[in-house]
Amino acid sequence: MTKNSRIKAVERATNRTWEEWLRFMDGIDAKDLSHHEIATKVLEELDGKVENLGWWAQSVTVAYEQYIGRRIPGQRPDGTFQTSVSKATKLGMQALMDRWVDFAAGDEEVTAEIAGDLRVSGTENRITWRTKASDGSSIRVTSEPKKDSTASIIVNLMELQTHELNLEAKAKWSAIVERFLDEL
Repeated sequence: MTKNSRIKAVERATNRTWEEWLRFMDGIDAKDLSHHEIATKVLEELDGKVENLGWWAQSVTVAYEQYIGRRIPGQRPDGTFQTSVSKATKLGMQALMDRWVDFAAGDEEVTAEIAGDLRVSGTENRITWRTKASDGSSIRVTSEPKKDSTASIIVNLMELQTHELNLEAKAKWSAIVERFLDEL
């Protein structure tokens, strides 16, 4: 059984101990339910009791699935893995994405990763650069605003096939983001 590092946060946010959540899961026969079915029952249980209802329903569900060994940290319900890297910057949202696009186009390690069509799209809430990677996974780099008119860069790496690839991707993209930030 893998203990999710967010159990303490789940306990604080839901005002329930982990033991109480385990009794709830036993009561709904969660071991025999899919991720979606568990999350739906947790959502119903938490409705009106927490802010960010969907977030906490997912957090409880994932923590439980990790606890019973159904998945390990970073693993998605479909068995693939996902990881992320994020850093705050002093740039605004559009300026940060403009700088990322220029950096990515000239960085050999980033260009070597790109295997699919590269797209950049956005709203007033975020701008996202996305592509398929050479290993078939997906890369999404987002510029997301903060309250002080600056923005954070968030790299999401999805559909990685093994835990080892997930760890390698996290290390590689942490270094890429650091190199990018050093050039700002």
